[in-house]
Amino acid sequence: MFSWPSSHPHRDAMRTRSDRCDEAGQSRILATRQTALHAIPRGPRAAARWGLLVAVVVTLWSTLSQAQPRFPGIGRDATPAEVKAWDIDVRPDFQGLPPGAGSVQKGQQVWEDKCASCHGVFGESNSVFNPLVGGTTKADIERGRVASLARPDYPARTTLMKLPTVSTLWDYINRAMPWNQPKSLTVEEVYAVTAYMLHLGEILPADFTLSDRNIGQVQQRLPNRNGMTAAHALWPGSELGGTRKPDVTGDRCMANCPVEPKVASLLPPHARNAHGNLAEQNRPVGAQRGVQTAGGPRSGAPAPAAPAAGGAADVVALLNRHNCTACHAAGQRIVGPSWSEVAARHAGKADHLATRIREGSAGVWGPIPMPPQQLDEAAARQIANWLASGAKP
Repeated sequence: MFSWPSSHPHRDAMRTRSDRCDEAGQSRILATRQTALHAIPRGPRAAARWGLLVAVVVTLWSTLSQAQPRFPGIGRDATPAEVKAWDIDVRPDFQGLPPGAGSVQKGQQVWEDKCASCHGVFGESNSVFNPLVGGTTKADIERGRVASLARPDYPARTTLMKLPTVSTLWDYINRAMPWNQPKSLTVEEVYAVTAYMLHLGEILPADFTLSDRNIGQVQQRLPNRNGMTAAHALWPGSELGGTRKPDVTGDRCMANCPVEPKVASLLPPHARNAHGNLAEQNRPVGAQRGVQTAGGPRSGAPAPAAPAAGGAADVVALLNRHNCTACHAAGQRIVGPSWSEVAARHAGKADHLATRIREGSAGVWGPIPMPPQQLDEAAARQIANWLASGAKP
């Protein structure tokens, strides 16, 4: 390998130039640092202005960073108001429970106005819904376990027999009741209805007022409060006695399975069309399609072409929008009479039908009354005209 002699003049010249460059570079860095130090304001007022400038720059940078979406082109972040509107669940430890109170007496009023039509005056319910009250004793309240649940000869399983947490009852009433107008109850009404149900089960006295301050004490009186376990890994973490290890294990069988899998509907034939034709209620994209339930034999064929806009099509849209198909169907009874039965009995009586829709009806089609429906007069009139003219599809 070639190398310069230790005293070669060219090597000395190159080292001298390199040293000069290093010295010049260090001089420029030192000058830049000195300039930056001189640029920083001196004195209390100047320091305050400098601190304000830094804060503004940091805030602007943070705002610009947050403005960038996490997933560009896919929706947007929910606003705090939107999150608050959905985040209404109440946990078994009562996190999420809003402050408030409601008496048993107030609950009886709300019950008779908005609940009894489906669940009975005393929680015994009707021929469609399961009973809410019954099957519990004072001994169950004392030990926290319902003895009738262990009896195979007991004829029914009511809600209060199975209920382990009062938060579940409060949360479900708040989110889902009444059936035809969910989320319409005030906080006071939810507390009151919960208290009245527990009074029907002889858990609370008639003069009791349930509130966020005493609901924990009421929890200790539930007949089946010791009938639930959290040791199954379904509850996240170790909260409320939870565990991270599942209580059961299993293996997926993909071939040569001991039991041949079979997918079948559990809906009885008379209830297949209870909520309209499922084949017409799927998104127009993707491979999955609902089964054809609009009468006739079971079929996976696609739905027939939708009727032209206007007329019956608009009425069907109204019926689905206002949840009328939960109780009525085209050709058979569900909770209430079928459309064809109403049309046959009240042919030409559009005014009468519009009034009954908005004000409710009782004793005409059996023991189950229809509560007043929350829809405007124009929509009620459109449905009534359709029924009075024969309810043609």
